Amino acid sequence: MTDYTDLDAYLALPRASGLALSPDGTRLVTVVATLDSDATRYVSALWEVDPTGAEPARRLTRSAKGEGSPAFTADGEVLFTSARPDPDGGKPDDDAPAALWLLPRTGEARVVATRPGGIGGVAVAEQAQTVVVLSDTLPASTDAASDEERRKARKDKKVDAVLHAGYPVRFWDRDLGVGQTRLLAADLDGDACLEWRDLTPHPGRALHGAQVALTPDGRTAVASWGIAEPRGSRRTALVAVDTTTGERRVLADDGSSEFGDPRVSPDGSQVAAVLERRSTPQEPVDQRLVVLALDGSTEPRDVAPEWDRWSGEHRWTPDGTALVVAADEQGGRPVFRIELATGQVTRLTGDRGHYADLCVSPDGQHVYALRDALDAAPAPVRLDAHAADQEPVLLQGPATAEQPPHQLTEVTTTAADGTALRSWLVLPEGDGPHPLLLWVHGGPLGSWNGWAWRWNPHLMAARGYAVLLPDPALSTGYGLEMVRRGWGAWGDEPYTDLMAITDAALEHPAVDAERTAAMGGSFGGYMANWIAGHTDRFRAVVTHASLWDLEQFGPTTDASYYWVREMTPEMIRAHSPSRFADAITSPMLVIHGDKDYRVPIGEGLRLWWDLCSRAEDPDAMPHRFLYYPNENHWVLSPQHAKLWYETVHAFLAVHVLEQNWVTPELLA
Repeated sequence: MTDYTDLDAYLALPRASGLALSPDGTRLVTVVATLDSDATRYVSALWEVDPTGAEPARRLTRSAKGEGSPAFTADGEVLFTSARPDPDGGKPDDDAPAALWLLPRTGEARVVATRPGGIGGVAVAEQAQTVVVLSDTLPASTDAASDEERRKARKDKKVDAVLHAGYPVRFWDRDLGVGQTRLLAADLDGDACLEWRDLTPHPGRALHGAQVALTPDGRTAVASWGIAEPRGSRRTALVAVDTTTGERRVLADDGSSEFGDPRVSPDGSQVAAVLERRSTPQEPVDQRLVVLALDGSTEPRDVAPEWDRWSGEHRWTPDGTALVVAADEQGGRPVFRIELATGQVTRLTGDRGHYADLCVSPDGQHVYALRDALDAAPAPVRLDAHAADQEPVLLQGPATAEQPPHQLTEVTTTAADGTALRSWLVLPEGDGPHPLLLWVHGGPLGSWNGWAWRWNPHLMAARGYAVLLPDPALSTGYGLEMVRRGWGAWGDEPYTDLMAITDAALEHPAVDAERTAAMGGSFGGYMANWIAGHTDRFRAVVTHASLWDLEQFGPTTDASYYWVREMTPEMIRAHSPSRFADAITSPMLVIHGDKDYRVPIGEGLRLWWDLCSRAEDPDAMPHRFLYYPNENHWVLSPQHAKLWYETVHAFLAVHVLEQNWVTPELLA
């Protein structure tokens, strides 16, 4: 039984992600991450899963560097990326970029392609030997040799400076360097190494973060393509690129919407994609699943105009008549089937699971996926591709976390405007009453609907807390109107919804109404800050990677052009938590990483100053600041994640459980 009070044991649990199905439907491959011997980082490996469920999973790869991004070739061999040394003469190099490897049905894996800037974004043709990848390349480089030479010159001179001529300059936790992402193509040819064709020699930032799909015959790549706009803005179009000549044409670009996640139909004639309509301060962003002709003869068509849900991911059925889709809904992420001729939507899964990495069998009879839930770690399952409201068939996947012993129940109530509200409530073992921890999700467009290795409520329930996981206004899975209720007004309905759900949870007999705390990360951190400035009902507030001053945040986040569409200057001022700093009485634990480019460190530093500058007695100040110099928006290092929970536990123990403060050992 997994012990959720033991953080070391929890961090050591294997973690599955990603799923790839062979062209003949007989093999599934997933990626499993495990702790290295020092317990300081995760190392991934490929595992094979039997689609029939008869045989146990078996490990395919093993190395200190790890392997990822599996994709099957048309011949049923496995391509993957890894920075491990080439066994044929390669030398260990901590700075080595990822290469492309091929694992045959029998025998050892071998390197089939390298690039000085590494390889990612692998896409393989289903019926041909064509492979396309994305690779970081210095703008002046004409080939791999010149790219290597230029990189070496910068490294030898210890130069990492970048001269930017446009926006953006960084993304998430990564500075955008001198290199530009290029699209490369090659043909698998026996044992020979791939010879890349550079399809986009001068892309600028167009392929930064691109998504790529190949036609079954490998002749055309369909990719998202970034386009710079006036005033620092950007939009994303879809383009079709000839994989032999590099000739490029625009498939979809209406000048205002964003297009992404392209998927080519089995006959190569159509493309399914997600169209995202831009927001205004008055209207929220909206997403629609569309289909258009690859030859440009038709405009994008909404495949389910009456369906008020957003596609999380989508796959074609082999006959091209339907799309299989995963989408948030009412605290879960079910699988749906959409008939293209009629727009009819059928929910295939009847449970409360959260499904991802969909794979449709070549005969169209089954759908494979990784299923998780708030009380279940990701594991491979099989579904009937036609049956409604079914239960999944669990396959024999790699080992992972066992189901937590805590009770999962729902809390429902009604907002002042009549909107139905719901939340998950995780109850510890025992009768209670248990202290309540309100945990607000991030996004803000998101939902508490699946397992999270990083933000796991069971680690808090194991310490005796009843954990409330609400979906307030702006949450996904409840229709566009739920998003509209909180759009541009984060401190209004999102806040009052949270308070209403908290009130409802406190009526549960297992919950102690006198001992409560609130916490959240990212947008959840924003809400934690807003809560701290608007009520003293919580004994403690934990705020991670949080937005504090919206006027400061907007111009410094990594995608300011998106932010300026969402709120007017008046909205920004009205809903900035920093305006209410004087009203904060609850002790606050502030947590922030210096490499956070989504919510820059300035937000955490200013929040901390606003708290400290109001403290009359420095020795009695109840607030704490957990600062990570090298972490990003999340806390990814295993030992830093452990310290995160240890510090949160220690802080809440003082203010909620009335225990003495105990500094985590590695922070003492």
